[in-house]
Amino acid sequence: MGKTYARIDGRLRKFIEAQHIFFTATAPLSGDGTVNLSPKGLTGSFAVIDEQTVAYLDMAGSNAETIAHLRENGRITLMWCAFDGPPNIVRVHGHGEPVFRDDPRWSGLLQHFPGIDPVPHGLRAIIVVTADLVRDTCGYAIPFMTYDEDRTLHKSRFERETDESLDAYFHTRDHIEHSLDGLPALPLPLPPLPARS
Repeated sequence: MGKTYARIDGRLRKFIEAQHIFFTATAPLSGDGTVNLSPKGLTGSFAVIDEQTVAYLDMAGSNAETIAHLRENGRITLMWCAFDGPPNIVRVHGHGEPVFRDDPRWSGLLQHFPGIDPVPHGLRAIIVVTADLVRDTCGYAIPFMTYDEDRTLHKSRFERETDESLDAYFHTRDHIEHSLDGLPALPLPLPPLPARS
């Protein structure tokens, strides 16, 4: 039923890149810490960098649990489900890191997302994940669901923000600079968004 893969390529890569939503799971090292599970969407915000590396854009939001957990221990699992076509579930277990706006790698990584304008979404980090284990399973119990379109609410909410007002917004939220468990999350003040080359 399940199969382990040495790399992200061929049919596996095509499946991952065709999905409209995926999920990320992270946790702190503390045994009583808060496990986090997040849905991720927005067409064009995910990229396969190479056969062992994937990345996605971390947009503005009301918390930063994934960033905090990755800064503490790096562990992350990504999961995709087939909601149409043949049943399938793919998981990438690996180690990730948030690359922030003032990191010298930022501009090069952003080139992998040509269809996304980062300005109206309050892009705050690029999450880069190196795969340690890649597996698929049957997905026989996953229901059929149809994709209609991306929601426009995120863009309409954050496109009116400047770097300065976005930083001010982040300072008003309880779980942006620190996680629910008090771990360091998004470093503030927020550096300006570099010009796209």
